[in-house]
Amino acid sequence: MQISPNEDKIPVVGPPSSPQGSEEGLYFSDGRRKVDYVLVFHQRRHGSIRSRASTSVSHDRLSIVSNGNFPPSAGSDPAAVVVPVPAVGRRGSVPGGEDARVGEVFMELGDAGGSEPTEPADHEMRLIRQEFEASLLEAGLEIERDRELKTHGPSFTRLHAPWPVLCREAEFLKIKVPTKTSYELKEESGFGSSMSTVWRKMNLPFQPKVPHQEQERTKFLTHCFTRDKLHLYNITSKDTFFDNATRGRIVYEILRRTVCVRTCQTIVSTICLVGGPTTAEGLSQRVLRVPQGKKGKENESISTLIAKGVYDAAFPLHDGDYKVIGQLEERSDRQVLHDEWARYSAFYKYQPIDLVRKYFGEKIGLYFAWLGVYTQLLIPASIVGIIVFCYGVATVDTDIPSLEMCDERLNFTMCPLCDGACDFWQLSTACGTARASHLFDNPATVFFAIFMSLWAVLFLEHWKRRQISLSFSWDLTGIEEDEEHPRPKYETILIQKRQRKQKTKKKKKKNEPEKQEDGTVTGKDRWRQTLLSAMAAGIPAAIEKLTWKDRLPGYFINVSSILFMFCLTFSAVFGVIIYRITVSALMAMSPDPETKSNVRVTVTATAVIINLVVILILDEIYGAVALWLTELEIPKTETNFEERLILKAFLLKFMNAYAPIFYVAFFKGRFAGRPGNYVYVFNDYRMEECAPGGCLIELCIQLSIIMLGKQLIQNNIFEIGIPKLKKLVRALKDKGPAEKEMEEERPPQQWNLDYALAPFEGLTPEYMEMIIQFGFVSLFVASFPLAPLFALLNNVIEIRLDAKKFVTELRRPVAIRAKDIGIWYNILSGMGKFSVIINAFVISFTSDFIPRLVYQYMFSQTGTMHGFIDHTLSYFNVSNFKPGTTPQDLEQGAITVCRYKDYREPPWSPDAYTFSKQYWCVLAARLAFVILFQNLVMFLSLIVAWGIPDVPKTIVEQFKREKKLLVDVFLREEKDKFQLIQSLFSKDTTLHPGRHTLHPGHGSLLPGRFSTLPPGPTQGLPGDGGGPRARSRAASFSQFSRNIPPSPKNENDNSRHTVV
Repeated sequence: MQISPNEDKIPVVGPPSSPQGSEEGLYFSDGRRKVDYVLVFHQRRHGSIRSRASTSVSHDRLSIVSNGNFPPSAGSDPAAVVVPVPAVGRRGSVPGGEDARVGEVFMELGDAGGSEPTEPADHEMRLIRQEFEASLLEAGLEIERDRELKTHGPSFTRLHAPWPVLCREAEFLKIKVPTKTSYELKEESGFGSSMSTVWRKMNLPFQPKVPHQEQERTKFLTHCFTRDKLHLYNITSKDTFFDNATRGRIVYEILRRTVCVRTCQTIVSTICLVGGPTTAEGLSQRVLRVPQGKKGKENESISTLIAKGVYDAAFPLHDGDYKVIGQLEERSDRQVLHDEWARYSAFYKYQPIDLVRKYFGEKIGLYFAWLGVYTQLLIPASIVGIIVFCYGVATVDTDIPSLEMCDERLNFTMCPLCDGACDFWQLSTACGTARASHLFDNPATVFFAIFMSLWAVLFLEHWKRRQISLSFSWDLTGIEEDEEHPRPKYETILIQKRQRKQKTKKKKKKNEPEKQEDGTVTGKDRWRQTLLSAMAAGIPAAIEKLTWKDRLPGYFINVSSILFMFCLTFSAVFGVIIYRITVSALMAMSPDPETKSNVRVTVTATAVIINLVVILILDEIYGAVALWLTELEIPKTETNFEERLILKAFLLKFMNAYAPIFYVAFFKGRFAGRPGNYVYVFNDYRMEECAPGGCLIELCIQLSIIMLGKQLIQNNIFEIGIPKLKKLVRALKDKGPAEKEMEEERPPQQWNLDYALAPFEGLTPEYMEMIIQFGFVSLFVASFPLAPLFALLNNVIEIRLDAKKFVTELRRPVAIRAKDIGIWYNILSGMGKFSVIINAFVISFTSDFIPRLVYQYMFSQTGTMHGFIDHTLSYFNVSNFKPGTTPQDLEQGAITVCRYKDYREPPWSPDAYTFSKQYWCVLAARLAFVILFQNLVMFLSLIVAWGIPDVPKTIVEQFKREKKLLVDVFLREEKDKFQLIQSLFSKDTTLHPGRHTLHPGHGSLLPGRFSTLPPGPTQGLPGDGGGPRARSRAASFSQFSRNIPPSPKNENDNSRHTVV
């Protein structure tokens, strides 16, 4: 193998001589070939001046004889690597000629002219880049790079895919393209047609102004691209037939499967880094011994090369600047997206989803389509939530329990809230809390909880229909999953496993002769062993892969780390509980009456703010921990990696965001005990209790502050502030060393501008933010009916914020095909079902809805709510206080009993302070309501899901129509072909009467008008049988190479570095 590519194939150019208007920086220097992809690297050099002896290595050619990957030369020592340095010329002489010996690898180290010495590690990187780019040339790409490598700053290698390569890869990837056949979409008739027309006119002001949108009633038939049927496709121009996103995706696929086979790179780096003489004479006298396990062969794709620093980045280019310069009619797709989608002033418009998909690909298009559907369906939920809230406001003055709590004449004397320092207090002082609680705890709340549970089902069903409609219009129906290549870390671990196995086999082979000398294997046993060896030789070796045993340490660390994170979350919640208890006790001891009266409000507000800060900090920590834990599992593909990362991150962030809310909803006040027998923490502090109006108002405060705080802080700081800060730091970092070069350069090209943008890091953070918000909207919505309204306001801003980020602040991502939103749909479906259970328990156990119903229909003498407050309060004899817990200023004889909220027997009862009959009645009613609510909502959800078909009827009809039209097109083509063959055969019979048959074995392929093969030896080669041209992928690589291989052997050699 020869790792010294001919660099004359790669054009080395300076900056373009003349700008091309809005398309400046999008083409090669000739102004005709598009830049489809850009590779970026840094030339790292020493600042110090070296001696001439230290730089002479970069001008010499090293002949490295390997004993691990190449046939060894005669007389070579199999345990050593000999590095002779013959007297050779410089870069003008191309190694590998007739003088090259078999088993030698010729490598060129250093620069051609070597004006400045490079760092030792950069020798290896430069060789890897040369080999990788040579492999790209073999795959058919065209490459252009800068004339001079910059001393400081990035250097760019531009890639262009010519038409034959695009055709080849489009056929491999089964990309669907439009044909010449089109049809008109069926329009509704009658009343439906008139309603559709009225609806379109009403929606006209909300539609974005996207060019060519008027042709949406005409649809072209699409078919998977194949080079045999170019005449069927609507090819008006070869330059524009594949859009820029598709071209970038094609080049990315070539980059992903093209590998750099690094052979003996450890030897090269050892040569560069070893001490002692580094001249040619010194190197010729050194014999380097390298362990056998390090002389393997390692395949490195573009992702591995970026991870190891060979390249800094690889990305497709944006379509020019996003600012419009010139006429509006000549706007690029990026400019249209910026003007009609990525501006806050366009918040009222629909999203141009088709253009988003065309520019960014299906995966990002589906995310914004899903976000748009979610935001649209939040509108009815917000309207109903506002109505429920307004109902609470309208009925607060007529609510009998609230009026009883505010009535000072009833004179309910309540037991102290803390031991010793707190006094008895009047229930009427909690009037404001009771009135505020009614705003969210009223009969309309139950209806709203049922409505939101059905809304979640409706949202998922509507999204399924929308997703199928988009799949049909985007030609995603029937696509196969793209073949995924293993991740770099997976391949590295696999190589290490393979090396360990090889060492084990070598140790066994060393022990085998000793056993045979003892005579253990003789006669029939030796014959049987020979037969088994021969049979095993015919069995193909199993594909090596990582098993559960290799991943067992990672699984163990995952489980233990997740359990530790859960404990950390619970510890944070418990710490806030201790804070609330201690601060409540300290404020109750204050002599200031104002401070005493505001204990609950102050403690609740400050505790929620602390919870919010802790949640935001742990969110960032859990995101990094989830990434680390997923790496430990060593997933094979990017899809597996992403799914496992999503599950871990969701599990950790779900617990982090909702743990404080779950505590307030279901645990606070449940285990506080009763007067005279309270539960204490650390033997000093009483467990906290709910407010007199119930825990629902505290749950509402907790939910609203955490939800609004997360949205405001994450949107304004994390999504806007931090990216801008990173961009500023990166600009300041590059400004110093590159300032001089920037002054000498002309205006920056598009690749310079795109490289300055932030890299695209996936959609997981965007989805995660919306999924957590969906939980706030659906899980505890019974306690906060205004949650959908705040979510709607946030999402209106979020859509434009994400759009602006994708269009102006991020590098253009590779267009990735996706049929759905993946695992996120399963998470949404699970949360929708879980919300039914949570809302049922919130209504039955957290609110007072069930106790009110039980009192009104079982215990009220008048059938009204009069006397409900007195019914829910139990009696306690103050003489039963434990010593040291009695209020200090208690006047003897003034107060004999106090009240507390619970269903217990009075002190004069034989079963004093035990649960009363009312308690068990209320508990039974609560459990019955949970069962009834769940079954009712589940039944209604099934009806909604059954009544809304997943596939719209119009889509089914259009799909059948397209299938029929495609069959007609291909039948007509086959008929034309048959007639053409008959006419040619009849002409051949007329010209040559002696020939009446055509032998297929001796026919030759004629280059057709639409053939993508160049006329030459590849067509009709002698000895190939004259059959149809091969469709194998390896053969297609050589079909577009510059030198046609003379034989299949050479063809395989040329495509050695490209793995398909």
